[in-house]
Amino acid sequence: MPVIEAGDHRVWRRRDRAEQLRNWLIWLVGTALFIVCWRFISERTIWIFVLDAPQQAWDMAVRMSNPPMGYFNRILQPMWDTVNMATIGTLIAIAIATPVAFLAASNTTPSVYFVRPVALAIIVTSRSINALIWALLLVLVVGPGLLAGIIAIALRSIGFIGKLLYEAIEEIDETQVEAIRATGAQPTQVLSYGIWPQVLPAFAGISVYRWDINIREATILGLVGAGGIGVQLQASVNSLAWGQVSVIFMAILVTVVFSEWVSAKVRHAVL
Repeated sequence: MPVIEAGDHRVWRRRDRAEQLRNWLIWLVGTALFIVCWRFISERTIWIFVLDAPQQAWDMAVRMSNPPMGYFNRILQPMWDTVNMATIGTLIAIAIATPVAFLAASNTTPSVYFVRPVALAIIVTSRSINALIWALLLVLVVGPGLLAGIIAIALRSIGFIGKLLYEAIEEIDETQVEAIRATGAQPTQVLSYGIWPQVLPAFAGISVYRWDINIREATILGLVGAGGIGVQLQASVNSLAWGQVSVIFMAILVTVVFSEWVSAKVRHAVL
């Protein structure tokens, strides 16, 4: 029974028949959907492996419990390459996404019916494809290595930065912009003194946040040949060197924590 607030008191009332039928129908459809999905998954699952999973996980944990700390020296360069991949890719994305965001924002685009849809299509396309898929395609186009990873990071980040930035542009205070226009300022001056100062804090926060995300994404791009620490991780997993995998995990954790610290410091300084 639903509850109705009546002043300081709660009043219980019985649902009418239409409301009851609707709720039962929702539960029926949800249950049927769950059963269908469970059957679909169950038919394609080798349950003997699932039952053995705890033992396998424990065995893997035991093998990773004694990491060869000297292996750190061999992964310093790949880890540095990963950070550079994320940083350069983010900078390229910022350079492209910023004008795209201004073209996509309804209050700054030169054409609502032509330019804005094109800019929005660029943003949606970028956000629709994961960085790992971009890297997989780019490895085939430009070959394996850091360049494929950098471009993949950039292509993925354009949509993220562009979407959040154009939303921030659309939320600016238009009275400040109109005040600057009233002085006879040129469009570039309106942009520099009326719009950009309002979106600068959001721009800084979005850029640093995306760089932080890209540090994480760059660690796995090597699995498809895009360079960085992922190459070392794949080699260690393929050779069942679980101690080396443990060292790589620790290096990734330290790098991610450092990026979180830098991101928090920059956002605090700007905002």
